[in-house]
Amino acid sequence: MSHGSPRQLLEKYGLRPKKSWGQNFLSDEAILDDIARLAVDRPGERVVELGAGLGHLTARLLARGADVVAVERDRDMARVLRGEFGEAIHLCEADAARVDFSRLAAAASGGGARPLAVVGNIPYHLTSPILFSLLEQAKAVSRAVLLLQREVAERLAASPGTKEWGVVSVLLQQTARVAIERIVPPGAFHPPPRVESAVVRVDFGVRAPACADPERFRRMVKAGFGQRRKTLRNALESARVAAREEMALALERASIDPSRRGETLSVEEWEALDRAVSGRPG
Repeated sequence: MSHGSPRQLLEKYGLRPKKSWGQNFLSDEAILDDIARLAVDRPGERVVELGAGLGHLTARLLARGADVVAVERDRDMARVLRGEFGEAIHLCEADAARVDFSRLAAAASGGGARPLAVVGNIPYHLTSPILFSLLEQAKAVSRAVLLLQREVAERLAASPGTKEWGVVSVLLQQTARVAIERIVPPGAFHPPPRVESAVVRVDFGVRAPACADPERFRRMVKAGFGQRRKTLRNALESARVAAREEMALALERASIDPSRRGETLSVEEWEALDRAVSGRPG
């Protein structure tokens, strides 16, 4: 499918990139091809593209046989997508952070509720809400291939004990495998952003959560990273996750030194601590 460059399409439709919307259109053909390859495992698979923009990635997803749901809330971009693809895509004019993935999976061609793939070039200001939306709806998603700011990507794929390891690292890696596939320079976009980006692939369902109480687990992790200079014991006590004596006993049961800091704990250790609070064996 022939698709003009970002400059050509913007000129064709009388548009300009909107800085306030974080519109930086990926134009590097090799990187676009790579993202489409990572996102589509088989012809006919439903793929939800978040922030489809001018449709450069959309065209490549279609070329690989994907059943594409293009999510775009900018009316100008939606007009481009309708003009370029017509009924070849399912256009959803909506906020990418509010997509109901379960509904889209159930509505996929062929019926059933087979998990779908999610792909997109995510503006920096929407990264957190989209990531937490994916976490909450992980059962409906098989994988997500996201183009993010490099420092955000490094946090998602971080390891315990590093400065990048944080709340979202723990929550995501509790159920998913995260890998940085490639670094993307500013020159690959029109207009070029001021920072480097990275392509991240997140495979959901590769690990079963082993905590006792998911809500308490999240509260503990957030408390542990909320004040990084505090010891784990003090951080958890101040957050009132459990009574002081109860938390001291839980740390002992989980064989975790209370003088450690939250960013040094692995996913497995956070889960062991949560189970210990419930009095369950490690």
